[in-house]
Parts: sequence; C-alpha cells; structure tokens
Amino acid sequence: MSAHRVTGLARAIGAGVLSFALFCSATARADDPVTLTLYNGQHEATGKAVADAFQKKTGIKVVIRKGGGGQLANQIAEEGERSPADVIYTEEAPPLIKLASQGLLAKVDDSTLSQIDAKFSDSSGQWLGITSRVRVLAYNPDLVSEDELPSHVLDVAGPEWAGKIAFVPSSGEFLGQTAAVIRINGREAAEEWLTGLKAFGGTYTNNVIAMKAVENGEVGAALVNSYYWTALKKEKGELKSKLHYFADGDAGGLSSVSGAAVVKSSKHQKEAQQFLAFMISEEGQKAILSKSAEYPVNPKVQADPLLKPYDQLKPPAITADEIGLAEDALDLQREVGLN
Repeated sequence: MSAHRVTGLARAIGAGVLSFALFCSATARADDPVTLTLYNGQHEATGKAVADAFQKKTGIKVVIRKGGGGQLANQIAEEGERSPADVIYTEEAPPLIKLASQGLLAKVDDSTLSQIDAKFSDSSGQWLGITSRVRVLAYNPDLVSEDELPSHVLDVAGPEWAGKIAFVPSSGEFLGQTAAVIRINGREAAEEWLTGLKAFGGTYTNNVIAMKAVENGEVGAALVNSYYWTALKKEKGELKSKLHYFADGDAGGLSSVSGAAVVKSSKHQKEAQQFLAFMISEEGQKAILSKSAEYPVNPKVQADPLLKPYDQLKPPAITADEIGLAEDALDLQREVGLN
C-alpha cells in the first residue's frame, strides 16, 4: 500500500473518531440532568424544604445560594447575562419589584399565575406570590391589659405607650407598614406616628428578639408579623404572650407576601418555570409551611391552625405593587431619625 493511501486512510479514521467523539459528547450533554440555581432570600430552612421536595419529585437538582433578598437582587443586577441564578425567592416583595423594573425577570407562565388570587402577585406577571403574612400587635397581658389594646396602629405611638411598645425600624416589613400608613392616613399622620414611636417606643434589631422580649416581659407589646409568635409557640409550647389584630382595613393589619421569580437570563427557563409552579402546588406549599407559619396562597392548602383564618382577616386593600419600593416611607423614616 502506498504511503499516500495510508495517510488518507489514517485521516479518514481520525475524522470518524473525532465525529463519533463529538456525537457522544453532545449526546451526553443533552442527557445530563438539569441543575437549577436558587438565590434564596427567604429563611434558610424554608428555601431548603421546597428545593428538596422539588428535587425529590422531579429529579432536578437545586443548588441554593443564601443571602438577603435585597443583596441577591443587587447581585443579579450586577451579574447581568452572566448570572448563574435561575430562580430568586425572597422574604419580601420589594427586591422582586426592583428586578422587574430593571427588566431582569421573565414573565411567569399564565398557567401558574391563574392558580392563585391575583392580589398575591405582580400585576404584570413578572413575579409570583408564594406565601402571605399579616402584621399584628404581640402583647404580654401582664403588662398590657385587653382594654388597652388599640383598634388602630396609629394609637400605639402616644405617651401612654411609653416603655410599652417595641418595633424593628430596620425591618422591611416595618418599612412596608410605614408605606401603608402613608397611603391610608397621609404623610403628616405617618410622620406623627413615627415621631411618637421614636420618642416612646423601644427599638430592636430583629423581630425574633422583639417577640421574645414581649414573651419575657421586657416590653409590653411589639409590632411584628404573626408568624414570629407562631414560631415561638412551636418552640416553647405554652406562651404568656398573645396576638392582637387591628381593626378591619387598618394599616396595622397589613398583608404582604414572600415571592419568587424566574431570572430572565436563566438557561433553564422551562425547569425554572416548573419550579415556580411547584412552589404554589399543594405539595410545594406544604413543604414551605412545614418550616414557616405563613398563610398559603393556594386556597386548597390549610394554614397553620395557630393562625387566625385568613378569610376572617380584613387587611387594608393595598397590594405589593402599591407599596412598591416604599422609597417615600424610607425617606420619611430617615427624616425622623429612625434609619
């Protein structure tokens, strides 16, 4: 056989081997299971519970990156098209509202949005409400009697509440409540309320500490979300503290949501949308509520019996869209020296 024919044969064999290798590589990539990256700004145990349940049901692995909701939203904005995030899950709506305004979120599938009440999600469909909660007054009956309990949140900022009322000025939920007071009662009333809280109230660094301070008799009452009381009750059993719900439609009973969204730059849009749909399914909601005493958005799922039934609540008719980023509330808090 001539050298020329041997060389040609070798080239043909080499090309065939290369083509086969490329084919095998492409096939392997196509068959590789998808891994989703979840940026979790919710409580760590809650994010892990729903991710594990989804992975068990679908076989799709979920890798979690934990951080604050605002921090993770800023990270996605900085990463842009390079972001590894497929889904972002936050304890509060404003980080999602911010990402939506920057055009960084994909629209949630209509089939998913249609399964829950529209008031729990973004009006333009770019993020999905996952669970809801309400603001309450947690109080210690040894320090605050029932006849002292106010109908309106504005009434806890006077001198009669000196040393009795606690709040968490750094909390996103308190910021949202401030925005609700502005929307319902006006800026002047909100300023007077914040000024009174600053003068007569006690500030705490987080809601868990504030809730425990009420239970331990360090302070008479605190403005918190209802699930902080429920979590403490599950931890300790019998509690001395109780919950007080404000009058129907009052800003003291503001309802807000945690939410999730698909990141627009995700390379796994189908699977990410599948994860969102799972989060509001009966199975997904139960996984979430196993670690969080909030209200389910899926009407087929029962809330924790320790909570007042949601259909008995009359929160103000203010949506997360109307609260927005609460920049006016933040400005007002800064003006009175709370932030």
